[in-house]
Amino acid sequence: MTTLAKMKCLIPFGFMAKYHYCLAWLAALWYHFPANQMIVIGVTGTSGKSSTVQYIYDLLRALNQSVGYTSTIGFAINGEYEENKSKMTMLGRFFLSGMLRKMVSSGCQYAVIETSSQGISQHRHQGINYDLVVFTNLSPEHIEAHGGYINYRAAKGKLFSHLAHSPIKIFNGKTLQKIVVLNGDDREVEFFSSFPVKKIVKFGWGSGQLDIQAQSVGANITVNHHPVHWQLPAEFSRKNALAAVATVTALGFPLQEVLVASEKLGSVPGRFQFICAGQPFIVIIDYAFEPGALTALFKAVHSLHPVAIIGVHGSAGGGRDLARRKMIGEIAGKEERLVVVTNEDPYDDNPEDIIKDVAAGAQAVGKRVGVDLKLILDRATAIKVAIHAALPGEAVIITGKGSEPVMAVANGQKIPWSDAQAALNALADLGYTV
Repeated sequence: MTTLAKMKCLIPFGFMAKYHYCLAWLAALWYHFPANQMIVIGVTGTSGKSSTVQYIYDLLRALNQSVGYTSTIGFAINGEYEENKSKMTMLGRFFLSGMLRKMVSSGCQYAVIETSSQGISQHRHQGINYDLVVFTNLSPEHIEAHGGYINYRAAKGKLFSHLAHSPIKIFNGKTLQKIVVLNGDDREVEFFSSFPVKKIVKFGWGSGQLDIQAQSVGANITVNHHPVHWQLPAEFSRKNALAAVATVTALGFPLQEVLVASEKLGSVPGRFQFICAGQPFIVIIDYAFEPGALTALFKAVHSLHPVAIIGVHGSAGGGRDLARRKMIGEIAGKEERLVVVTNEDPYDDNPEDIIKDVAAGAQAVGKRVGVDLKLILDRATAIKVAIHAALPGEAVIITGKGSEPVMAVANGQKIPWSDAQAALNALADLGYTV
């Protein structure tokens, strides 16, 4: 643990909470409350947040709207993009309010903010007057940081309460409603429906009472009985696209126009991203770092009908949900011909201990070290071993980092990294080049 981390542990939690709260309000005041000059959309949930943010942004841009966003992946304002190298979803210390002010200065009418539970717990949403909040899904993730699942859900709920009790805006002469857009297929939909807002919109693939309802028969998809042609092979990508469609429709745009725009949605960097260099097998990188997302990833990969699957997996350090390490190993061990466990984002933890924890899960379901389970500390080497082991018709999945441009290691260092480039390098070794 670094000296700074040790110092933080000595500071009372209550003091830190007040510090973050005051800092967020001070930042909003410093930048003259920029959120009051735009329609602000927050996206929260366990998984799919970054993709949903990207799709909302893309749809609004396709509908000729001026818009910006902040997410785990990066920051964008009207087509100008910058990678997020911080390893944080919601940046503090004036950064978020500063970005919102840049959006206002660039003429943005809309701001889309990926809003994490940890950011909410640190009051980084304070001083930001949201108009609409999207809920993607909820599963047991970050529960150690929050002290349990109920506390994790409650942290998400604070954003909805914040929305419900924030002042109503008048924007371009129009009085705005407070709106929530909810995944009607999620078990927590009733909890997130309980906040007193003016309008609730539910979306989903189920058969319940849904405002925006998708159905699929084979490759054919309809949304509220309108046929759509989405070039999105992964089911979870289609769910994120549906969340974005529901959001933009809730803002008042005609559904038919939104659906036409949605047919141009493509892959999001690091989310079910294919790495192609002419090789006779599939290579996919994906951000999936928790069990629910990894399970959804395998479902998407199976839809491609690979002969077998090889996987590269790890787990983050820094006190992040220790229980998920073994679960990741178990899921991979059941699904893959070969499991390669490697470094991901160890922070100040011993990366070899993390690797052993993940590998223990794979061993528990029958994988054997040195046979169909390999433990390789260096991530580039691990990716190379996995790709070099692939046979024609198989699929290699590389998980945990997606498009992240850095790896978080000891003493607060962030070293440059790219799963995509590491995969391309490994393919080049085999003679496959773009």
